[in-house]
Amino acid sequence: MNLDFLKPKAPPLIGVDISSSAVKMVELGLVGRNYSLERYAIEPLPKDAVSDGNVSNPDAVSEAMRRAWRQLGSRVKNVSIALPAAAVITKKILVPAGLPERDLEMQVETEANQYIPFSLDEVNLDFQVLGPSPAVPEEEEVLIAAAKKEKVDERVAVVEAAGLKASVVDVELYATQAAFELMRPQLPGRGENQIVAVVDIGSTAMHMNIFKDGQSIYSRDQAYAGNQLTQEIQRKFNMSFEEAEQAKKSGGLPENYEPEVLQPFIDTLALEISRSLQFFYTSSNYNSVDHILLAGGCSAIHGLDEAVASRTQVASAMRANPFYGMATGKQRGKQIQLDAPSLLIACGLAMRRFDPS
Repeated sequence: MNLDFLKPKAPPLIGVDISSSAVKMVELGLVGRNYSLERYAIEPLPKDAVSDGNVSNPDAVSEAMRRAWRQLGSRVKNVSIALPAAAVITKKILVPAGLPERDLEMQVETEANQYIPFSLDEVNLDFQVLGPSPAVPEEEEVLIAAAKKEKVDERVAVVEAAGLKASVVDVELYATQAAFELMRPQLPGRGENQIVAVVDIGSTAMHMNIFKDGQSIYSRDQAYAGNQLTQEIQRKFNMSFEEAEQAKKSGGLPENYEPEVLQPFIDTLALEISRSLQFFYTSSNYNSVDHILLAGGCSAIHGLDEAVASRTQVASAMRANPFYGMATGKQRGKQIQLDAPSLLIACGLAMRRFDPS
């Protein structure tokens, strides 16, 4: 099966993010020249159905995907999915400008043989011409992406078992980048010439991607994430993981929850974000960022944005909203505000519908 990672596809398409905690679906449309949120769905996954980016329980994931699709209420069965960045090897190469397609493919295969530590028979390989090299105008930058076939097939099988069709296999980093483009208008000066850190805090991992003028210049993953809070609730109040997870979302915990459990978690999370930024500063020519956009389920925690701003000394820390400025039709406004930061990757994948073919 030959899957394109990066090549654009024709509409219609649903973006599907298979995260460690839920299956999330987003379908976008167009109203005039503006994007609109047609519908979305979030269906929780059992604990460890997806762990470390691997689908550990395919049946549970397919079942959640079926439920999410029914909840979505769409007729569209073509979906765009993504692999975690850790499962994909990417490399930018330079080639002479204007190469015929066949020559370009041969050059990509030659380069891929050097950089990919597997036989090319074992991988799905794709490439995208990015444009002229800023340093050498007579050469073009080409992005190569490769993933082991078993990793791709694992996710495609889950989609097909749910009765859907995987039309596009992307990379989570590029989906985040597409969603970031949608969020740039909410930044001063549309974020031009500014360094923006997008911090996606899920249940098992925190992903930091730093962008300059829409291009990713740094990324880092950390294991400190939402499950740490769930485990602390479990320990403190003698609950099962499921009970703690439910209590975390719906409230009703004892009065000492906030000062003794939630506040220390917020402080540690802000510290971990600050540490990630320090790694960025020491490994690059930059020593500051202009804005931090907080995404993922944990971004909904009240007071996290202020704690992050204080700890990192970045005055502008706010919750990410990939649906900023979109018409949202019949969707419930307040619920969208709560869910939007968790739908970053699904929204970026849904944007593949509008890529020029």
